Formats: sequence, structure tokens, C-alpha cells
Amino acid sequence: MMRKADILLAVPVLLGLPLLLHAQTACPRLTAVSATKAKAGDVLTATGKNLDRADLAALYLTDGKIDTKVTIIDETGASITFKVPAAVKPGRLALMVLTTGDTPKLYEEPVKVTIQ
Repeated sequence: MMRKADILLAVPVLLGLPLLLHAQTACPRLTAVSATKAKAGDVLTATGKNLDRADLAALYLTDGKIDTKVTIIDETGASITFKVPAAVKPGRLALMVLTTGDTPKLYEEPVKVTIQ
């Protein structure tokens, strides 16, 4: 038999569960890129998981100090095609994703591209 105190504790938890589940989005994850070397203007495709608009708000090239936003051409759940911007500096850069949701976060991915 449930006590009144147990019921009073259970109700807020049950009522808050749908809100908690709704706020979570799947985290984008990159695993590979179509070319390891590129130059400004090139079009590349990165593959991974959760790469659609529902989970990925933006994509960047970064050296850890300077983040350069890329132009997204196409995105699906498993791939994202983007154009290397003219403003990007040469060097070995990582791809970085910006998540969607109530508290967007930037994640530097283990996928690298050398910009010539």
C-alpha cells in the first residue's frame, strides 16, 4: 500500500518526465570526411550520426582558437555536405558541431581536414 508521502513525491517526478525527455536531442557525431586535404571553395562530405537539422545547428572548421562557420549544402542523418569558406586560414583544422536544443553546445570532433 502506498503512503501519502510516496504519492506526493511520485507525482512531480511523473509530471516532469515528459518535459525532461522532450528537452533532450541526439548529439551529432562525425566519424569521417571525404577528403583529408582541401582548399577554399572545395565541397566536402562528412559522415557520422545525428547530422540532420533537428540535431545539428551549424558546422565549423576550428584550430582551437579561431572558429570559421562553413556553408552547409545538404544534410541527412548520416552525412553533411559543406563548402570550405574563402575566409578559412590554412592549417590542420578540426570539424566542430553546434547542437540544437534549449542549451546549444559546441563539440570539437575527432575529424580533421588540412586546408591548403
